[in-house]
Amino acid sequence: MSVTLLVPVLDEEKALPELVDALTKLDPAPEEILLVDGGSSDASVAIAETAGWRLLQCEKGRARQINFGVEQAQGGLVCVVHADTLPPSDMVQVIEETLADPRIALASFTPVIRGPEKTRWGTTLHNWAKTWYAPLITRPHLFVRGVRLLFGDHAMFFRRADFLKIGGCTPGDAVMEEADLCVKFARLGKVKIVPRRVYTSDRRIAAWGPLKANWIYFKVGMLWAFGLRSRMGQHYPDVR
Repeated sequence: MSVTLLVPVLDEEKALPELVDALTKLDPAPEEILLVDGGSSDASVAIAETAGWRLLQCEKGRARQINFGVEQAQGGLVCVVHADTLPPSDMVQVIEETLADPRIALASFTPVIRGPEKTRWGTTLHNWAKTWYAPLITRPHLFVRGVRLLFGDHAMFFRRADFLKIGGCTPGDAVMEEADLCVKFARLGKVKIVPRRVYTSDRRIAAWGPLKANWIYFKVGMLWAFGLRSRMGQHYPDVR
């Protein structure tokens, strides 16, 4: 199947040039790179147009943007790439080979958090551990089946038909839409993290500090776990 790379954005002009450069180096290239804009007021759309990406506009909200993008995607396989996450050059091949296994319903890369000055190994390790302990605490019935909770900077990928079958992301979710997908995809098969790195920006940690950042991540996760979904967005401020 062909691959669509879906990039949901809102005011990401600072991050997009580096992602554009990384995606031009992919070998093989994807079927399409699809930017779904939620109403950016900066140069995000112009950057994508210059890069030759396919463009869509919809109501802001990453869950809504992902849903709309998957509905419109031309590829049978879809990978959601955040604007501040940089993939390896063989990304498309990894996606195709992983999803060739019919037992795998949802998969992702392994994120490493880094900035211009340092790699955040502590938070990177904690985030990896969280993919195990979060489902153990919040969804133990899924944990015993081997389900792991993935997050946006993992660059998650799946079959388009499966995404549509499970109903996609919960539209009103401001954050944690990817964790909700893990629960839904678990009905269809395995959730797997591929041991192939993507590098994601440390901009939130740089803005908040490591302790505050991890506290925010934990707090939002607990709000999701206990069904307080409408409050998640107010505890997760934007950093651009």
